[in-house]
Amino acid sequence: MASLGVNPSRTPQGPGPGAASSGFSSPAPVPDPREAEEEEVEEEEELAEIHLCVLWNSGYMGIAYYDTSDSTIHFMPDAPDHESLKLLQRVLDEINPQSVVTSAKQDENMTRFLGKLASQEHRQPKRPELVFLPSVDFGLEISKQRLLSGNYSFIPDSMTATEKILFLSSIIPFDCLLTVRALGGLLKFLGRRRIGVELEDYNVSVPILGFKKFMLTHLVNIDQDTYSVLQIFKSESHPSAYKVASGLKEGLSLFGILNRCRCKWGEKLLRLWFTRPTHDLGELNSRLDVIQFFLLPQNLDMAQMLHRLLGHIKNVPLILKRMKLSHTKVSDWQVLYKTVYGALGLRDACRSLPQSIQLFRDIAQEFSDDLHHIASLIGKVVDFEGSLAENRFTVLPNIDPEIDEKKRRLMGLPSFLTEVARKELENLDSRIPSCSVIYIPLIGFLLSIPRLPFMVEASDFEINGLDFMFLSEEKLHYRSARTKELDALLGDLHCEIRDQETLLMYQLQCQVLARAAVLTQVLDLASRLDVLLALASAARDYGYSRPRYSPQVLGVRIQNGRHPLMELCARTFVPNSTECGGDKGRVKVITGPNSSGKSIYLKQVGLITFMALVGSFVPAEEAEIGAVDAIFTRIHSCESISLGLSTFMIDLNQVAKAVNNATAQSLVLIDEFGKGTNTVDGLALLAAVLRHWLARGPTCPHIFVATNFLSLVQLQLLPQGPLVQYLTMETCEDGNDLVFFYQVCEGVAKASHASHTAAQAGLPDKLVARGKEVSDLIRSGKPIKPVKDLLKKNQMENCQTLVDKFMKLDLEDPNLDLNIFMSQEVLPAATSIL
Repeated sequence: MASLGVNPSRTPQGPGPGAASSGFSSPAPVPDPREAEEEEVEEEEELAEIHLCVLWNSGYMGIAYYDTSDSTIHFMPDAPDHESLKLLQRVLDEINPQSVVTSAKQDENMTRFLGKLASQEHRQPKRPELVFLPSVDFGLEISKQRLLSGNYSFIPDSMTATEKILFLSSIIPFDCLLTVRALGGLLKFLGRRRIGVELEDYNVSVPILGFKKFMLTHLVNIDQDTYSVLQIFKSESHPSAYKVASGLKEGLSLFGILNRCRCKWGEKLLRLWFTRPTHDLGELNSRLDVIQFFLLPQNLDMAQMLHRLLGHIKNVPLILKRMKLSHTKVSDWQVLYKTVYGALGLRDACRSLPQSIQLFRDIAQEFSDDLHHIASLIGKVVDFEGSLAENRFTVLPNIDPEIDEKKRRLMGLPSFLTEVARKELENLDSRIPSCSVIYIPLIGFLLSIPRLPFMVEASDFEINGLDFMFLSEEKLHYRSARTKELDALLGDLHCEIRDQETLLMYQLQCQVLARAAVLTQVLDLASRLDVLLALASAARDYGYSRPRYSPQVLGVRIQNGRHPLMELCARTFVPNSTECGGDKGRVKVITGPNSSGKSIYLKQVGLITFMALVGSFVPAEEAEIGAVDAIFTRIHSCESISLGLSTFMIDLNQVAKAVNNATAQSLVLIDEFGKGTNTVDGLALLAAVLRHWLARGPTCPHIFVATNFLSLVQLQLLPQGPLVQYLTMETCEDGNDLVFFYQVCEGVAKASHASHTAAQAGLPDKLVARGKEVSDLIRSGKPIKPVKDLLKKNQMENCQTLVDKFMKLDLEDPNLDLNIFMSQEVLPAATSIL
């Protein structure tokens, strides 16, 4: 508000400015998703139909499809996907479904994607049919009921309802909610369309011969239990009292020690890579090439400079979304300006780097001159200092002559209105000592005079030639002929300036949104560079080496590997080598004392393999990774009351997943399976599982089994042959002490040495000695006798208790019945005393 008067010291204050003018949203051109690589289409004798169901929610995708060629439902567990739905595009390119089923209630990203899919007239072999079902058909509980109540030929009729649920839970990941809902929607669609049984009686259902986990080409299958037990991710409550309710923080985990990303989108991409390990050699080697380049000593300064530039890359998608809705803030323009200049710095730096590395070449080429154009527009148009001062979008001078002229008028109003106020004062009653002419946005120019003592009633406010408007802070405000003339001549300057600047902001937004593709590319490539710089930094600090990939090798070969987390916690760490490949030693049975390092060795093999499959350097002198398509584990029991299952049932469920899904290229890690039940039953189950895999011969998975069931070897429960290799953790007895070397060697442990571990845990020596005595008696087949001293002590205590009770009896009491005392107290106590 402008406020002016004859006496500046008596200048009145009017009401605040009016509401800002509203803007208009404009549709932003969406960049075309990167086209997937063309795949060769093999001619089939019989044309098969594939019907796909997909759900997308909160950045995650659930997919399931039915293949009429084998009457099998394939599903993919919940997987994170980009807003452009690249993962869904890959699925469609790979399976070419005849129909795509989804919920009628979808967000903008899915709607846009399906719109493009429907418009692809040239799609080969043909465009899929889009089927929209009501969202109620995808409800979680109704989907579970459809799955559990289905008539499946692969489930024996003799199974009870509970057994059927447990069987299906070993195949279908019921913890993946989107996948379960997609499966439920697919079953609803199949039942409605009656795929394959159109001409049959209505009581004949669509044949479903099995459920199979569907993984995209080159992706490695890892379930949530494996992520948990290998500590790839580990969430903990935030220690800050201010952030307890806002979320979790990453604890000691593989992701935690490797996440050195500078920007949030780099961290998001690293997490995405961790959830999508791959055996695409081209992709993996391209990542390793960048890491190796930054590990060279002469490139350390360049890595640090790029790391600093990446700090300017901010949340571009959020800014673009606000621009589309015309909700842009002043800070958004600042952030976008810094992001674009940071991207230009990255481009200039990468142009000086070897263009033989794909990432450097992409950044140098994809960061086009559109970035210069965006930065130039923002820098020349936006007045950041003025915008921060007024908390709204303002433009620099010399952008719009009309705006400049109005701003000059607004700036010159004080002296001009002072002159107008002097003229108005000459025409007013002499009793009015002063007046001022003020400007209020949305109202216009007003004449303001102080309230005089005789002005009591509303009728006293009337002045000839003036129109009374309102009373505020003992000031009377009027419209005069001159103020009306000012309104006609100057107009509502403040609002007009804001409206015109808002229009310029809208035009600038359109210019930026028209170049949104390059900004999206900036974010993708910058986040990729950020991740690889983080992995290079971790490899430098922890002494990691580059793995090699050999598709012709089945299994993994590791020379002096280390556990990436344990080596950071232990004072010294003993490295161990691993070799599993070909047809020899596919099943490695590892025995050894408790606390000798068996579990750490298993996790070490799994973590090194995982790190290699995400394109990271690994903690080993050398590592050669063959074709690995999945990692299954049964190491820790992930107990939860919500599951309603016992610990042993959870263990069985984890093993069932491996038995049902592991292939010849899978890595299976099993630790102490069978200990949750009777020893004989647990040993029998372990032997049965291993013999099941061994019966597959050369197609047996690569299995590492750590166990304390020495009878597995002593009773020769496993067939002899080259497929089985026995390993043990090397130890040495030094008198009564047991020395652990934590070194893997061939052989079988002679004993579990539980007494040594119990003593180290702090159990009393008497308990340890007694436990060892009982163990020796059981092993030798001799009867177990109670300890004499302990027995004698218990007899004396029982006698003393009986005597005390007798002494409390009143023998002179005529109502006392000694026969009752003898039958209830003396006779029962005699059995324990004698």
